[in-house]
Amino acid sequence: MTAFPELDKYDATGLAELVKKHQVKPKELVDETIDRIEKLNPVLNAINLKMYEHAKDLAGSVDMSAPFAGVPFLLKDFLAEYAGFPLTWCSKFVGNFIPDVDSELVKRYRSAGFITVAKTIAPEFAIGASTEPVLFGPVHNPWNLDRTSGGSSGGSAAAIASGIVPVAHGNDWGGSIRIPASACGLFGMKPTRGRNPLGPYFGDINNGLVAEHVLTRSVRDSAGVLDATSGSDIGDPYPCPVSVDSFEAESRRQPDRLRIGFSVESPLGTTVHKDCITAVKNAMDLCEDLGHIVEEASPSFDGEMLWSNYTNMCAAGVSWAADTWSKRLNKSLNKDEFEPFIWDLIQRGHTITAPEYLMYNQTLQSIYREMAAFYETYDVWVTSTLGEPPIVLGSLAYDGSGPIAQRRKQATFSPYTYISNVTGQPSMTVPLHWNSEDLPIGVHFTSGYGNEGLLFRLAHQLELAAPWWDRRPPVYA
Repeated sequence: MTAFPELDKYDATGLAELVKKHQVKPKELVDETIDRIEKLNPVLNAINLKMYEHAKDLAGSVDMSAPFAGVPFLLKDFLAEYAGFPLTWCSKFVGNFIPDVDSELVKRYRSAGFITVAKTIAPEFAIGASTEPVLFGPVHNPWNLDRTSGGSSGGSAAAIASGIVPVAHGNDWGGSIRIPASACGLFGMKPTRGRNPLGPYFGDINNGLVAEHVLTRSVRDSAGVLDATSGSDIGDPYPCPVSVDSFEAESRRQPDRLRIGFSVESPLGTTVHKDCITAVKNAMDLCEDLGHIVEEASPSFDGEMLWSNYTNMCAAGVSWAADTWSKRLNKSLNKDEFEPFIWDLIQRGHTITAPEYLMYNQTLQSIYREMAAFYETYDVWVTSTLGEPPIVLGSLAYDGSGPIAQRRKQATFSPYTYISNVTGQPSMTVPLHWNSEDLPIGVHFTSGYGNEGLLFRLAHQLELAAPWWDRRPPVYA
């Protein structure tokens, strides 16, 4: 008999309500989560660090006033530092580094009542559209074990989709929340630049390309967690505009009639799979049925120039991250302790001069000014989240052709998501379509800077009109 076999029938908000009504104990939720990890992780390989005894201890002293009191949670093994527990960045070079201070975001998760039970696997240094690190091995998609769970928050996505937890941490450097959410049939929001804090070690990362948040099954969970975590930390370099009092309350509001532009063409000229095109067109039919104005339209920008400058900035960002760890660990970078792709990307980043880097950023800012005019006319821009359904594991294996060529391969799979990392705008993937192979295909929505409220309203409307809650993959708790 399991501790609480109904766990997967509730989202995080629902579980917290049960805890506060004393209908279930936090320890029962933790024990059930542990049972599910032990059952499913040998198949999925989503978890790399178990924090079971610590979670059980926390379950005995839950603040019942916290919004997510007693809800089990998973933390991605990248960026977010949890004092006293290993942080590896899924890299042999970083090893089992033990931080002595919680990241500000981790503090806010704990204050929100979440109980971290384990950490999840990512690609090395969280770079990649598929989660297949050499150090821990590939994460398998519960919809089809031969397929990718996406990247870089692939471990978190596989764990949620398989019913281990209702919500888990992710971060997004070029789609790392939205890619795996799409591949695993989940809801994933990348918030506006600066919405969640990166302290105490970082003000921003890579000129604001990186954002923190969670992956969820329900829209209200994503909105509620953002309520609990968002807001500037002391000393943050720039505040994010406050647009609403509560994202969760916004998610329950009926959206106004929106003007939506959509596209089924890749900005890089790559092929978009017919199933992804179908997903977008079906979603637009649904939006029209809901009363929104739908037109085929896209922001005007040079897609190749945007991708090229973004990719070079990322290369510099990876080399900066490696150098940061080298200094922090007081050891020299060693080729034998990195995967070949990451090592080559580090070398590429080291060739970029400071003036070149600033020029890349200036060019991207100029492109965004051109794109911003689109959102004067349209409320939302819609594409597919990915260029293909979840691909077979190993499809993006590095062939040594160079890090930029490898990033282009990854961009064929994910031709859209990085754009809002460049612009800083909020974007979400919504699980609105499954193809004939029963593989999930997300639809990608981007709105104006600071406008998560609008996206949450639209997402909840779509969630009611085309619910995905009851869809379950073959590998499920």
